[in-house]
Amino acid sequence: MVSAADRAKGPARTSVWTEHRTSRGRRGSQPAGLDRGRIVDAAVRLLDAEGLAKFSMRRLAAELDVTAMSIYWYIDTKDDLLELALDAAFGTLRLPDGTTPDGTTPGAGDSPAAGSAPAAPAAPAADTSGAWRERLRALAREYRALLVRHPWVSPLVGTYLNIGPHSMAFSLAVQQMMRDTGLPVHGQMGGVSAVFQFVYGFGTIEGHFIARCASAGMSQDAYFQEAMGTIAEEPQLRQYARSSVEIMEARGGDTVAEMRDRDFDYALELLVAGIEAMAARA
Repeated sequence: MVSAADRAKGPARTSVWTEHRTSRGRRGSQPAGLDRGRIVDAAVRLLDAEGLAKFSMRRLAAELDVTAMSIYWYIDTKDDLLELALDAAFGTLRLPDGTTPDGTTPGAGDSPAAGSAPAAPAAPAADTSGAWRERLRALAREYRALLVRHPWVSPLVGTYLNIGPHSMAFSLAVQQMMRDTGLPVHGQMGGVSAVFQFVYGFGTIEGHFIARCASAGMSQDAYFQEAMGTIAEEPQLRQYARSSVEIMEARGGDTVAEMRDRDFDYALELLVAGIEAMAARA
């Protein structure tokens, strides 16, 4: 077993996916009716319902109606569990060929065992038809939806290596798509960063806004209108409010969701055009 303290001392041990899990050496049998898949499933549900800040192993144990120590038969640390939950969330993404990252439609508990080396997904065949544009749009929209559906994912993406099999399958699909754009090899990771760091920021802010509206007990439209009304009442902010209203009216959309979708799609087309221009220049 590798403890969190041991992991901090050994920088090479940075992921649940690179460690070989050993028996905890406790007496007695494993808790009945519990397994790692059920634990990860419950963790994802709890993170969705209550957020990352409130998540704890004790709270998860209460959700499962078991003792906290029972969970440690299957998961060594809270960090390990969060990393497993993160990969399980990536397992719900639909890749451009219509499958999820493992080729099926997995639940959160279908993730491979912790300590198992992530299986290397087969690389898709190279595409020379120019269909990379639709694949880019599909991957970007899926990633945005993931960040909005699971707001706790965005901080974990920056905390862990995120090298579970589902996450790696998504990364492989992104890399293959970018290779097919015609960008020079030295620029392909820049292309990935331009698209998916944009999506990360957009989806993270969108998810936070939706959560803020929910906590206030208001719809997105009502919250937005109240916020804009408050800004318009402040003398030093009126010019900003007038300018914002003009821009929002020009882009169209009757609801916050519609306006946001238009912004996202237009920004994505700017990135596609930029990739096309850079590929042509190369």
